[in-house]
Amino acid sequence: MDGVWEEVKRRIRSEISDKSFALWIQPMTYLECADHTFVVACPNKFSKNWVKENYASILQQKLQDVGGQPFQVSLKVQERRPAPNVPKSIQESRQLAFPNMRRRGLISARWRNNGQTFDRFVVGRCNEFAYSVSRSVSSGNELLYTPLLMLANTGLGKSHLSYAIGHAILSRRPETRVYYTTAEEFINEMVFSLKNNRIEAFKNKYRKACDVLLLEEVHFLSGKEKTQRELEYTLDALINDRKTIIFTSSVLPKDIPKLRKGMASRLTSGIITTMNRPDYETRVKILENKAAEQRLTLSDEAVHLLATHLDRDVRQIESALTCLKAKTELLKETISKDLVMEAIKCHVHEPAGTSVEEIKELLCRYFHLDTEVLSSRSRKKIHAYPRNVYAYLCREHTDATLEEIGKSINRNHSTVLYAAEVIAGKMKTDRSVRKQVEFLSHRINRGRT
Repeated sequence: MDGVWEEVKRRIRSEISDKSFALWIQPMTYLECADHTFVVACPNKFSKNWVKENYASILQQKLQDVGGQPFQVSLKVQERRPAPNVPKSIQESRQLAFPNMRRRGLISARWRNNGQTFDRFVVGRCNEFAYSVSRSVSSGNELLYTPLLMLANTGLGKSHLSYAIGHAILSRRPETRVYYTTAEEFINEMVFSLKNNRIEAFKNKYRKACDVLLLEEVHFLSGKEKTQRELEYTLDALINDRKTIIFTSSVLPKDIPKLRKGMASRLTSGIITTMNRPDYETRVKILENKAAEQRLTLSDEAVHLLATHLDRDVRQIESALTCLKAKTELLKETISKDLVMEAIKCHVHEPAGTSVEEIKELLCRYFHLDTEVLSSRSRKKIHAYPRNVYAYLCREHTDATLEEIGKSINRNHSTVLYAAEVIAGKMKTDRSVRKQVEFLSHRINRGRT
């Protein structure tokens, strides 16, 4: 049932902000399931009350979606074992621990405990070079292969390798000061430091108190000129001190809009690796490994069906396996061909019945724009935002390639990919954007029927 809970958290993560997820949902742990009641533990009473008031309904809904039947959610406070030789009165007066706070300037507990190590990474032709370089960096060749920039679309394993590098370095040298952060978190931390007169502490943290910097999603630096300047100085300091630097991105720096030339130069000053969609053989290995982790027995036919149809990314495969496991545990069903095909249908789009031109017409009607505007070079927000939504919807609802989508609006494939990533990111943090895109998606799906 731990797998069911992880899938519930994964689905919730896509609907709330990263900060809210890290603070309230991620620290919760599965305890037991009995009589259609799913019991989870919160780290403290304050956290329990907050989750109950703000997230109880979404927890119950996602649990029902994953489990296939209604469940009640019961929240409990995680029991703490008393510390030896400490009077009870002192234990009770101790301040409650805030979930996922960074300790001693190292990586967060959330990062430390994610379990994404090299041992769990499935290597294939699609990612062999990235894996080899990452292993080399983590085993002592930091200066030879860094800065390292890993390029890949969402869900193909670049974050897994980034985490694995950090885990391996800490296993080899526990005293190493490793910082893991995303570009968005770096921006937010810098803004907070500026507003609270703590910018010097911020600079010292990343320039002097850091041995390894793992910076994810650097494409979100787009347009943040002040942050880019600060990061340039930070990277220079780290490189001069021969420190290890790892970047991940979905887009080549040269294709990230409004990225300073100096920033692009620093991002590409070392090794660049790419990771592609897993081929059939790699998907089979991923399925076998993930199924073994979840103690799920699959026939050769089931593996073949899943590997044939689930060709997008690793997350798609993990989600399908979790759904299969949930149904076998909660509904007591055996894994049959029909059950496998049902799981596949939930994760694979129906054959596209919508063209990019139909989506363009829908977008222009909705935003009251001429179709030529989407193809124009205008960077005004009233034109750029609909263009980004168009790119996202075309990727989600058509079989058109990035090149074909880009050609339809006079853009290259990298710009289309970046635009879709921007909307996907905003949907996690901006409720109005999410509702707007969901409404347009509903209109597209209704048009197919």
